[in-house]
Amino acid sequence: MKNTNSTELIVVLLAATFGLAAVASAEDMAGKLPAASSKSGVTYATDIKPILDNSCAKCHSGDKPKARLKLDSLENALKGGKDGKVVVAGDSAKSPLVLAAAHATADKEMWMPPKQFEKKFPPLTADQIGLIRAWIDQGAK
Repeated sequence: MKNTNSTELIVVLLAATFGLAAVASAEDMAGKLPAASSKSGVTYATDIKPILDNSCAKCHSGDKPKARLKLDSLENALKGGKDGKVVVAGDSAKSPLVLAAAHATADKEMWMPPKQFEKKFPPLTADQIGLIRAWIDQGAK
């Protein structure tokens, strides 16, 4: 049996008792991420834009992008949206873009695409997320 510290146990018991979702640590969530691709020289224009254009830009581009987050250009992706930056250059495991696409956030409302739209917009594959991770880890250029 895995050792659980008393704080974690209390959080889980309170969450179960009051019907609250337990908040997972960043380390716990990062463990759910696909590995970064081993491809070197990953760029937004060549490798990432086609993925985002196909899966994300339908909602995250144009005059009224969801969450004011545009993913249709490198500059817009790095700028972020209403909730701040989604790319932490050099650290894909802490980048909200990766966590949302990998469904590695405790808050399911942050998952992209949202569950109710998965049939229309399938989630990114592990390989696609791995390529995005490599791009971010390599400096998000």
